[in-house]
Amino acid sequence: MSLKSLLNAPALTHEKSLKTLVENRTIFSLNNCELNIFETYQESALVPLKFNDLVVTSMLRGKKVMHLFDDPGFDYLPGETVVIPSNVGMKIDFPEATLENPTQCLALAIDQTKISDTLNFLNERYPKEGNNNFWQLNYQNYFFYNNVDLATTINKLIKECMSTSITKDALADLTLQELLIRIIQTQTAKRFEGDAPIEINSSLSASIDFIKKNIQENINLKDLSEKACMSTTSFYRYFKRELGMSPIEYILNEKIKHAKKLLKNPKIHVNEVSYATGFEDCNYFIRLFKKYEGVTPKQYQLMNVGH
Repeated sequence: MSLKSLLNAPALTHEKSLKTLVENRTIFSLNNCELNIFETYQESALVPLKFNDLVVTSMLRGKKVMHLFDDPGFDYLPGETVVIPSNVGMKIDFPEATLENPTQCLALAIDQTKISDTLNFLNERYPKEGNNNFWQLNYQNYFFYNNVDLATTINKLIKECMSTSITKDALADLTLQELLIRIIQTQTAKRFEGDAPIEINSSLSASIDFIKKNIQENINLKDLSEKACMSTTSFYRYFKRELGMSPIEYILNEKIKHAKKLLKNPKIHVNEVSYATGFEDCNYFIRLFKKYEGVTPKQYQLMNVGH
């Protein structure tokens, strides 16, 4: 989905308190994590940064260009998150930063022991289906858009880290566990975005393949649970645990994604797109599309013809 959930950006540092105009850093240290808020107020290029721990970064304001691993540089904007392993260097461009238009980004460094303990707990308590299929962070899938649940969790963690409460470490620890789960779920969902088959998660793969091949139909939970050879209750719980969203939410995501592809054809009518994505009521389709994308199908079509 193109819609990204933005985070609650903390107030900017007062001008007189700035130590530098490039990556001015404010630190909040807790037992198992360290929250860093970085602000940049002038155009800069290839600014180096590295952490000793795994770091979850999320953009709050402005625009960066990230250079990470050997991949091409990419735009980094509010509503987006990047997960970076420990001791991996990054270089950052700030092509638009000014005193009036600063960038602001959070970098949450998480203690490796906390990560290992959380993953061990999840693998023992909620083992995944299939051989060699475990709860784990995927460092190849390091960039993704924030969904509502992920943004809510990061916002909660920012609040706890900046709190003066005596219980902030305990609450932050619980939220760190939730954050790791949300990240793994978001990464899992992203793996199913393409058309290439997924070899593991056979029950999940079968149901998602069914959704993609029958996107023009009215798909229900019973159909999907039968494809997965599970009861509807078990399948619903399993699907939501793996992807962080319900099967119905996933179906709607896929229908809107398919509609967007069709709308790039300037000659297709909105009611044809509605029918081709399984919506009998065109007005309902238009309302749903606007809810997800922020514009009507017709507006989206006019904006994207030829792209």
